[in-house]
Amino acid sequence: MPRSNHCLPGWRRVATLLCGALVLSGAQAQSTLPQKLRIVGGLAGVNQYTRHEAPFWTKDLSRLSGGKFDADIVPFDRAGVPGGDMLRLMQLGVVPFGTAILGTLSAQFPEYGAPDLAGLNPDMASLKKSVAAFRPYLETTLRERHGVEVLAIYVYPAQVVFCKKPLASLADLAGRRIRVSSATQSDFVGALGGVPVLTGFAQIMANMASGNTECAITGSMSGNTLGLQEVSTHIHALPVTWGLALFGANLAAWGALPPDLKILLRRELPLLEAAIWTESERETADGMACNTGASSCSSGRLGRMRQVSISAQDERRRQAIFSATVLPHWLQRCNAHCAAVWNQTIGPVRGVMAPVAQ
Repeated sequence: MPRSNHCLPGWRRVATLLCGALVLSGAQAQSTLPQKLRIVGGLAGVNQYTRHEAPFWTKDLSRLSGGKFDADIVPFDRAGVPGGDMLRLMQLGVVPFGTAILGTLSAQFPEYGAPDLAGLNPDMASLKKSVAAFRPYLETTLRERHGVEVLAIYVYPAQVVFCKKPLASLADLAGRRIRVSSATQSDFVGALGGVPVLTGFAQIMANMASGNTECAITGSMSGNTLGLQEVSTHIHALPVTWGLALFGANLAAWGALPPDLKILLRRELPLLEAAIWTESERETADGMACNTGASSCSSGRLGRMRQVSISAQDERRRQAIFSATVLPHWLQRCNAHCAAVWNQTIGPVRGVMAPVAQ
């Protein structure tokens, strides 16, 4: 069982926020003050956080519990917690309740990126199938290997391609320098004949302005927020990836919760998860509408980009690249049993089986 009450020296600046699953002193336990959880949430500034995560913990929890329980929440990218360290800090109990972006864990744990490999999920329905197939394995493995109880899985909007030059199909990306944010996106771009350029989100506009990149893969609405619709002319509708995050608890911290609070969270967190998935799908469509100047745009800045629809040729290309390049490269990065895991979870559901070494 992982220890839940020891902070690492290097994390003193966030220790007052993160240490301790519940702010419970002996005196408080006997008082009428609400018991308070400390939560590290997802990415700051996005609708998933501002419209759903933060209100749930800071308002809904108290209302649902009749004032018995309360919570504070901070987004992980403003808490001084590197995304790649989140799972380890949850395992140690430094972060008793936290949100980990699966993509940031892929360098150390490639297998956890399986349900969101580039080119696997061309629409939300496909993504839901992939996640549902992989979820039991993910929950069991995180509990047994890392001492983390998965309580919800969140999704961010689709990651699509913005380009400064005309684009008619995926084939036109050959030879172009394209911003990517992960190894699996690099595999997909490379298979198209493009040149993947790994850069952070904050550097997208500078790289596009300097000519270091001609295209960029990012969220349809987050790209609009950056202003990509002002420097790009075409946007392809294919979701290259999406973006998954897990919300979980250190097992000791979870076990220490009052039974009625655990019942409440088991009932309400699936509803929060469903709302966040609905938000992701809505925001994906709204981002496309705003970038192209459609009248249905509701929350972004109007652009004049041309949307490139997914043609039958693009769909065949996506399937071929996933099977011949993305999946094999992921298997090379993953550990020895990943092919078996894939074939027991996502493979049969999505009709793409991994070769198993004899």
